This record gives sequence, structure tokens and C-alpha cells, in this order.
Amino acid sequence: MQKMKFSRKSAFTLIGIIAVSIMLNILGTRVNALFGLPLFIDNIGTVLAAMVGGYIPCITVGFLTNIILGFADSYTMYYCVISVLIAVAAVTFAEKLQRLKIRYILLAVLTFAALGGIVGGLLTWLINGLSFGEGFAVDMAQNINNVIPMGYFASNLLSNFLIDFVDKALITVIALIIYKLLPMKLIYFTHSASWYYITPFDRADLHNRKRVSLRMKTTLVIAVSITVVTSCAIGISILQYHNSTVAEFEENGRYAAGFIAEKLDADRVDEFLEKGYEARGYSDTEELLSTVISVSPEIKYIYVYRVEQDGTHVIFDIDTADIKADEPGAVIPYDSSIQKYADKFIAGEEIPTDITSDQYGWLLSVYQPVADSSGKVRCYVGVDMEMKRLRSDEFSFLAKIISLFIGFLIVIRTYAVWIAEYHIVKPINSLAHISRHSSYDTPEGRERWISMLEALNIRTGDEIETLYEEYKKAAHNTVRYIEEIQSKSEQLTKLQNGLILVLADMVESRDQCTGDHVFKTAAYTEIILRQMQREEIYADQLSEEYIAEVVNSAPLHDVGKITVSDVILNKPGRLTGEEFRIMQSHTTEGGKIIDKAIAIVDEDSEYLNEAKNLALYHHEKWNGKGYPTGLKGEEIPLSARVMAVADVFDALVSRRSYKEPFTIEKALDIIRKDAGSHFDPHVAKAFLDAEEEVRYVANLNMEP
Repeated sequence: MQKMKFSRKSAFTLIGIIAVSIMLNILGTRVNALFGLPLFIDNIGTVLAAMVGGYIPCITVGFLTNIILGFADSYTMYYCVISVLIAVAAVTFAEKLQRLKIRYILLAVLTFAALGGIVGGLLTWLINGLSFGEGFAVDMAQNINNVIPMGYFASNLLSNFLIDFVDKALITVIALIIYKLLPMKLIYFTHSASWYYITPFDRADLHNRKRVSLRMKTTLVIAVSITVVTSCAIGISILQYHNSTVAEFEENGRYAAGFIAEKLDADRVDEFLEKGYEARGYSDTEELLSTVISVSPEIKYIYVYRVEQDGTHVIFDIDTADIKADEPGAVIPYDSSIQKYADKFIAGEEIPTDITSDQYGWLLSVYQPVADSSGKVRCYVGVDMEMKRLRSDEFSFLAKIISLFIGFLIVIRTYAVWIAEYHIVKPINSLAHISRHSSYDTPEGRERWISMLEALNIRTGDEIETLYEEYKKAAHNTVRYIEEIQSKSEQLTKLQNGLILVLADMVESRDQCTGDHVFKTAAYTEIILRQMQREEIYADQLSEEYIAEVVNSAPLHDVGKITVSDVILNKPGRLTGEEFRIMQSHTTEGGKIIDKAIAIVDEDSEYLNEAKNLALYHHEKWNGKGYPTGLKGEEIPLSARVMAVADVFDALVSRRSYKEPFTIEKALDIIRKDAGSHFDPHVAKAFLDAEEEVRYVANLNMEP
């Protein structure tokens, strides 16, 4: 059982793996740049970290590599999600890579290439404003498309995949070579470290298959919390980005409109309307508008209008690539922006910025009033800003921020689950494991339980540690209580067995010739039961508890003799028929006596039930010719069949008032001869097989 402690040595090892792996990634990029290869070679350390250290260092290396490289090239930072996904794939394939299984190495390289080439290509397309940009991959895509026409998008993704396949095959081979050169001592140490067992995906607990595990709940809470917070942050960021970009467009448009309004001679507006191109200075003003529109690619249209009740009067209008300018003096219908604010235009008021999306495109329109020398507004300079760039910029911004978010989310999730694992999940699971696999019925089991709890040594510094301490305290109290109960139970058992022996001895002592019959029959009974247990005879019945019950209750087999007269019990000669009938009644009387005890106890007692079986049926015979009920074969309880052999053998080798003792050899021959008629043949065989133990007991003086 591992202790709930993250050692300083483990911490230094983890940091060391991360640092070395990041340096390998950066070194790979530098070598790639030095030779001018169209590759990346930036995941050697990531794959190596997966094989050496597992999920924690691998994910960290994948994320931090891009963050560090991002200080030199900010675009690299936005690809951290690709590196993190490759890290997840690497740790998934790590075990197969370590064993150099070719098909899994190929599958791993294909997976890495799909993530780096296809997913990375899609990210590039989004970051570059729905464009793949330029470079070797784009040129290769063009060549592919020339040979197999598949379109700009598909050919670029295929080009990225092929380049990345070569890249990932190279970094996988290099990582495997480095791994095989590492000392096995380092590998064994890192593979036993606390972070190594954290996995990308939760595994079902065999004891918890129908429930959601604590680790999964922790992961879900963390993931949902971060997702909600980050989604709100992304939404706010996009909104802010949109508003700031719109404000930038508006500022540029107003600057351009203000500049033109400042240069325009408002006192000559009527002349410009009337004479158009013939008016003095008209061409100069028109050239100014053309110059302004060419300065900024976002300015799509520039015009100067006077808005009146009958329509929009064109003063200046500039030709564009898609629309020919209206002639000076032309009256055109209101467009959507002018229609919206027609009253303000006619009144010469300030016009708000307007954003429209119609046949002319997605435009931001600003209008600058132009006043003459008397202060009267004579016309408006209109500037329409093309908003198409905003959409591509927003896609690019969204792709960048989501990429960072997903990479960051996986890293945070990894460390959060690791912390939860070793501060919550593992301590609780360890306590559950100890409870599930500990036994309390033996001193060894209880000692092992306490030792396992002590070795756990949970030090989380929170409620989990409190729970552990209280559980440990309860365990100690439980063990002490069980030991006290068992001690008292053993005392009661000894007292009970002692009273039984005293009672049995009192009964037997009335017979002047029985001697130590009570003790020896109990000893023979145990010998027979143990021998049957060894020979697996009636194995389904011979539990330790059963054997103990039969042996302890054996002294009561003749308890019914207390009802038999001393005259009959100690008669020196053969009994008459009536006397023998009275003697036989000791079996039924013994059953009645024990029945009364069972009634007093008022519960199901196997001990007393076996005592009743012994007292009532120990004179039954295997062939059904015994007494008191004539049971035969296995109808006779097993304990009574065992006692039958023990009782007869002891009677044969013991001195009685009516006979001399038989030799042990002759008594054994009688048992052997009557097996299958008087005795259960299996019981008799076990008795005879234990002849050495039988002889030892027969020769003992067992009177206390």
C-alpha cells in the first residue's frame, strides 16, 4: 500500500523530465531551422515524456513547449492545442511504443500526423483568415492539385498530412532511440512514481461500474467550470474585439471623411452641382477623393451628396472596380442608410455611424457634414468602409483564443485531476480497498487491517485526513472490542465445556466401571472427524465449526443415563429384557433433556442440535437395526454415526461390570467386521486409518 505522500525526490524527477523534454523539443526546432527543412521536429520530448513519465509530464511538455516558443514567434503559441492533443495520443500509445510493436508505432505516427497535419492545417486555415498562407506546404499542395485535381482546401490538407507524417515518423524514431538508451533504473523509478498512473481517460472501477466515479465527477466539475468561465471570457473577448475593430474602422472612416470635408470648398457646392466636371477646382477635389480611397484597402466607396426631399443629389462620386460612379448633378433614390436618417440629412444634423449588409456588401458608413462660410451645412462627405476583413480577423482571433483555451483546459484538467486523485480519490479508494480486503475474524486478519491502515499514512491536511484519523481510531476501537468479545466468548465456551464435562462425568460416575469413557469418546470422535477431513470424506459437511460443535457436545451423548436406575446401570450380569429396554431409553431421555435446553435457549443452536443428535441416535445402526427409531444409512446424522464407532470401540476396550476389556487388536477387528452393517463404512475406514492415534488415546489415562 503506497503512502499518500508526494516525495521531494518524485517532484525533482517530474520537473527534470519536463525540463529535459522541453529542451529536446526546442533543440529539434533549432536543428530544423538550421538545415532549412520543411518539417517541425518539435515533439521529440513530448513522445519521450509519454514513455518515461506518463500523462502528467507529457501534457505539460506539449503545452509549455509552444508557450515558450511563442515568445519568439507568437503564432507558435496558438498551436499549443495541437501539441497537447499529440501528447494525449503519445501517452495512449506509450506502452506499445516501449515494446517496439511495429503496427502500433505506425498507427501512432499516423495519429500524430493526422493531428498535426489535418487538425493543425484546419487551425492554420482559420488563423490565416480562411487561408493556408504560403510556404513549402502550399507549393506542394499546388503540385498535388495539378496532378490530382481536388481543390485548394483538400490539396492543402493532404500536403500538410504528408509533410507531418514524415515529421512525426522522424521524431518517433528519435524518441524511441533515446528511450532505449536510458538506464532501466530511471525507467523503473518513473514508472512507479505517483503521477505515472494518471491516465487520459477514466477507467471503470470493478466495484463501481454502475456509478459515476469520483474522478469522473471531479473532471466534469473542473471541465464544466473552466468551460463556462472561459466561454464567457471568449464571448466577451470576441465582443470587445468586434467593438474595438468597428471603432477602429469608424475612426479611420471619420478621419478620411473629415480630411475631405476640410479640403472641400462648401461655398462652391451649388456650382459643382450645376457645372460638374466643368466647374473650376472640381477635378482637383475628385483627384483628392481618389487619392484617399487608394490609401486604405478598407475604404470601398467615397462620395459627396446633398440630401433633399426629392432624393440624393450627387456632387462627387468615385468609380470602383465593381460599380461605375454616378454623374455630378444626378438625383438618385435614397439608399438604406440615407433613408434611415433622411430627416437628419435634410436638417443638416450630425449623422450616426451606420452598418449595413446589402447588395453593396457589408459596409460601415460614416457621414461628415460640410458647412459653408456662413455655417450652413451644404452637403455630406460619405465614406463606406469594407467590413469583410473584420469577419476573417474574427475567425482568426476566435481560432487563436479557442486553441489556447483547449490546450490550457487539458493542462488544468490534468493537474486538477492529479491533485484530486492524490488528495481525494486515492485516499478514499485506499480506505475502501482496505475495508473491502480486510478480515476481522482472526488475530492475523485484524493485525493486518491495522497495519495497512497505519501504512496508509494519509496527510492531506483537510477533511480527508480527519476522516482517515477517525476511521483509524474506530478500527483500533473495533479490534479492541472484538478481542474483548472473543476473550469473553472463549471464557464462556470454556465454562460451558467445563460444565458439560462435569455434568457428563457426574452421569458416568454412577457407572462404577465406565472410567474415562466421556473423555475418550470425545477424543476418538475428533480423531475420526479429522481423518475424514484429511481423506475428504463428507467434505461438504466437515467445516471447522462443525467439527468443534461435535467434539464439544460429544460428552453429552450418554446424558440420558441420568434417568436409568443405579441398579440397572451397575448390574454385574446380563440385563433382562425389561432392564435392557429401560437401558435403551437413555437415548430418548437424553434427547428430551437436550430439547429442554434448546427451549430455554430459545434460538437455533447448532451446538445443542448436534448434542441432541449424539444423545438420541448414537445407537442407530447403518443397516437400520439399531435403536431408538431404526434409522439406516445416511438417515442417521453424521455426528451420531461417528459417535457410534467411538462409543462401541471404547466400550470394547474398557472394563465393564459385566465383562473384561478386549484387546485393541480384537476391538479393531470388530469395528472392521461390522463396517457396512453396524457402522458407516466411510466412518469406520477413517477410524481404522487413524489406528496409530486411536492406540495412543486408548492407552492414555484421561481421567482429570
